[in-house]
Amino acid sequence: MRKVLIACGGTGGHLAPGIAVAEALEAQGHNCCLLISNKQVDSALILKYPQLNYVQTPGRAFSGGVLSRLASLWSLCSSYLFSRKLIRTFKPDVVLLFGGFVSVGLGFAARSAGIPIALHEANCVAGKTILLLKRLAKRIYLPDGLRLANIAPKVIRYYGYPVRADIKHQLKVDARRELGISVHRKLLVVIGGSQGASALNAWVLASFTQLAHAGISVYCVTGLGKSNVSTIDALDSNGNKITATFVPFSAQMSQVISAADLVISRAGAGSIAETIRCRAPAILIPYPHASDDHQNANARMHEQHGVGLQLSESDLSSLVDETKELIYNDWVLGKFKSNLSRLDRFDSCQRIADDIVELSLCSAAPMSGLMESTT
Repeated sequence: MRKVLIACGGTGGHLAPGIAVAEALEAQGHNCCLLISNKQVDSALILKYPQLNYVQTPGRAFSGGVLSRLASLWSLCSSYLFSRKLIRTFKPDVVLLFGGFVSVGLGFAARSAGIPIALHEANCVAGKTILLLKRLAKRIYLPDGLRLANIAPKVIRYYGYPVRADIKHQLKVDARRELGISVHRKLLVVIGGSQGASALNAWVLASFTQLAHAGISVYCVTGLGKSNVSTIDALDSNGNKITATFVPFSAQMSQVISAADLVISRAGAGSIAETIRCRAPAILIPYPHASDDHQNANARMHEQHGVGLQLSESDLSSLVDETKELIYNDWVLGKFKSNLSRLDRFDSCQRIADDIVELSLCSAAPMSGLMESTT
């Protein structure tokens, strides 16, 4: 049995793949502990997985003005000391880092303790944490097409984004029944990522009358703290009642995405991976202030694969027309779904889990040999 410490908190895009790999490792009989943040989004998601061990760490993102950055540096020191204590207690064979501020303190603590480090980058542009820690890592998992300068090829594995086992494609009729929603003609699902998207939520409210007139129901995941569970109604062109449902958070994302005829979403790597797994065509609206503009790069790659469309947030005025045109174009949607199936070609979770175990065993072998030679 190997022991793996996984830093994956801060956003759903970091936590969800950490959970996925932990599930795969524990299914093989290994012991995992997740290091997550104190954010509400982490607490809400991890509650769905009571079988997994986790620890919440102090820390905050390095951003804002001078005072905020000083507070972030102090927080980083606290996270480093917390991580050193956690390593002494848990005694991991390997540490897996998914990026973000939660990974930094643990990365440096693992290096000082001589624990092998693996990194995972989900986006098509490498984040600051990955660039900071890349020279400390014995393994780096990347999406197709991303290159890291001055890193030996033997360190890199192109294994993609690990999706949780409970995220899987379902028939629309089954998914809608499990969600308890009735759809008269078409269903549009709107997802703003784990933090929600105020711009997309506002667009739904402003556009629902036009969407309803075209027979398009809406299911909108608004983000924690951005709404309460609610519904609004309007009539289609034939006088039928069409409904828009708003929920701040869903523990049934597999059903939510599978229920959709079309998804409108931010372009985080996690949201994209889940639409691929659930075979859901999407219009991606990159968050314009994402670090390193990584969401724009993600959306561009998604569109190039022929599985969806990319639209700038500055062009939201045209989104109603784009939605109505695409959601009723069965031929284009069929092509998108065929390409989505092609993209979902292997189990990233299993590949990463197997490689993590191999990495821990290879790292332990030299130490074992040293102990034998001194006895």
